[in-house]
Amino acid sequence: MSGTSRVSERTEDVYVVFVCTGNICRSPMAEVIVRDAVEDAGLGDRVLLRSCGMGGWHVGQPADERALAELKAAGHDGADHRASQFGDEHRDADLLIALDSGHVRALRGAGVPRERIRLLRSFDPAAGEVDCADPYYGTSDDFTVVREQIDAAVPGLIDWVRETCADMSER
Repeated sequence: MSGTSRVSERTEDVYVVFVCTGNICRSPMAEVIVRDAVEDAGLGDRVLLRSCGMGGWHVGQPADERALAELKAAGHDGADHRASQFGDEHRDADLLIALDSGHVRALRGAGVPRERIRLLRSFDPAAGEVDCADPYYGTSDDFTVVREQIDAAVPGLIDWVRETCADMSER
């Protein structure tokens, strides 16, 4: 899922990357859930979705088993995911969606322009807290909370994708 082979030769209108700490919990969950939503919305051929972590501790590893279990319980399949670290192939993204404020700071520190970074929860108008807490050291319930936060952001993100694709069609 987080491979890089198609990025330089992409045909999709919009390239979105989800960013968390190690790319084994939050960002792969977001990538899988949003990919399914994009497909359901009929936009799958217009959007390239990837995820990465700011750190490289887990590169090449599958998603955390608790993340995979939570995805499966909600009808999603994250089995193909392999962790990757933020790099040049992610810099080209039209939008980098950070899972917490620390990732925003890290992306800014890596030279990504502010206008291409957004917090995931900013797509949820009912979200009070802006950060999606890291469930890694928590319990399976914490992974459920993360999935619910991602689910709540999906409608707003799909609206953004539709608007962005429409803007691209007008060019």
